Amino acid sequence: MLRKLIDSPWTYFALASVLVILAILSQIQTVGEDAPEGTVADLESLSDRDDLNVIFILIDTLRADRLGAYGYERNTSPNLDALAARGIRFASAESQSSWTKASMASLWASRYPERTGVTRSDDAISQEALLPAEILNEAGYQTAGIWRNGWVANNFGFGQGFDLYYKPTPNRNPGARRGRSPSEFQLGGSDLDITESALEFMTNHKNDRFFLYLHYMDVHQYVSSDQSPSWGTSFSDNYDRSIFWTDQNIGLLMEKLFELELLSHTMIVIASDHGEGFFEHGGEGHARSLYKEVQHVPLIIVPPIRLAEGVVVEESVANIDIWPTVLDMMGLPPVPDAEGRSLLPLILEGSKEGVDAEALRNRSLFAQLDKNWGKRTKGPDPLISMVDGSYRYIFLESVPEATEVYDRSTDPLEKKNIVRDNSVPIAELQAKVKNFLDAGSPVWGDAPRVDVDEMMQAQLRALGYAFTMTNPEEVQRRKKAAEEVQQNQKWD
Repeated sequence: MLRKLIDSPWTYFALASVLVILAILSQIQTVGEDAPEGTVADLESLSDRDDLNVIFILIDTLRADRLGAYGYERNTSPNLDALAARGIRFASAESQSSWTKASMASLWASRYPERTGVTRSDDAISQEALLPAEILNEAGYQTAGIWRNGWVANNFGFGQGFDLYYKPTPNRNPGARRGRSPSEFQLGGSDLDITESALEFMTNHKNDRFFLYLHYMDVHQYVSSDQSPSWGTSFSDNYDRSIFWTDQNIGLLMEKLFELELLSHTMIVIASDHGEGFFEHGGEGHARSLYKEVQHVPLIIVPPIRLAEGVVVEESVANIDIWPTVLDMMGLPPVPDAEGRSLLPLILEGSKEGVDAEALRNRSLFAQLDKNWGKRTKGPDPLISMVDGSYRYIFLESVPEATEVYDRSTDPLEKKNIVRDNSVPIAELQAKVKNFLDAGSPVWGDAPRVDVDEMMQAQLRALGYAFTMTNPEEVQRRKKAAEEVQQNQKWD
């Protein structure tokens, strides 16, 4: 019925107008007013409840600094901002790669790409890996995953533990428009297809315990509605418009949860697999580098209680920490062999005596990108980004002379490479990266390979990925950097 209504342009425009009004109202009213008010200390009691649902919203390609909750001046995200204000916002969350499959494998398995083995275009998650959906399914949850990104398709191992796991049929959404973007390829349908499927699932399972994973793609594709604010015509402006459109979709989800009286026993987790670059370091897009613009992602946990004062965790955390945290809060078994940690001590420490979060303050956090991930005839060429204290250390194994170091405390945009600064503990940072790379392969063995046939390649190219990716600007920049460093630095 909703689809028939949406197929009418006039009905769609009326709906879009309502969505805009809801988005504006969400800045004034707290999203989820039927959730009982509580305190941070009440989060510990969630593990005693047996009526909790989980909705995991993954907004593909969303960088944190384009949301109002993270300080952005444009009103791109009124609904997300309202959710962050009543929940837990992690100010400095890092993704584990800058392309979807490697990042999502790490997020689900709570292990770095080096230890999932999923680093290249034909890698898949091993069936031996025990993933969060399997843990939730075993605990009695109805599990569903709805996605539009082919990198998380069933054949790559991402459907493990889901009762339902599917890509919704693309439909004609008259008000959804794709803006000019770095990719010329079209992906059918829009995120309204995911939202509509989610609304149906929630309605059908309102009396069940459920886990719902929604993987939104319109920010990746720069899709927006005619009602999105007109901030300009650049790639960056179109990207912001798409965030507003996705935020409207999330507003619809919240309205349905309110209508079904589910907010009081539903935990909502909002995250992203990677960000997007706009020439901050010489290029646009993602899957080519590991700088802040593609690594700093939003992470918001909205508990089934309305926190009078939202919690902000300033410590650097990682996407591999998401499921150890959620499962810990729910009192469920952890992901086996996880490298991620539960962040509950960081959340609780300000409100409860005796909570020790010190071990979470001194971690080195890693991201990894195989520069040859889509070049099947070439061997691995790992690029590593390590966040260690105030430093971001970037190391390309094939060109170690081009190592980069940025002090995030004084250079938040990561513009000044201080690798030759004598105050930088280069040897210590080098040793940590070496130890990371030497720490071993997946506990379940090498990642299985999937034959990426021509049809699948065509589907993935629709996402803007090419399998013979080269970036001449990046090659020349690193070559120049290497020459400069060789003149001034002797490396072991």
